[in-house]
Amino acid sequence: MTYVIAQPCVDVKDKACIEECPVDCIYEGQRSLYIHPDECVDCGACEPVCPVEAIYYEDDVPEQWSEYYKANVEFFDTLGSPGGAARAGAQDFDHPVIATLPLQVRED
Repeated sequence: MTYVIAQPCVDVKDKACIEECPVDCIYEGQRSLYIHPDECVDCGACEPVCPVEAIYYEDDVPEQWSEYYKANVEFFDTLGSPGGAARAGAQDFDHPVIATLPLQVRED
């Protein structure tokens, strides 16, 4: 089991979750963040600090964002398992589910 980052993160990427993650498993794509399913230890530290409530336990992802589980897993088909997000740095791509979304404008 793992945590999943869903649609509210797209084009926001607040990164509070990255700072809170004890195992450095939250990676940065071009428009969204992704949790590596094999590196996540299911501690849940990321979920409460997300200001846009984009992080869900795998079994709790709302139906309208169910494809984000697959997007989080498949993002790493290209990237692999670099052994830590800090080492990998920001990536210049996203999973197609995210890459094809219209630009998300957040109104504050």
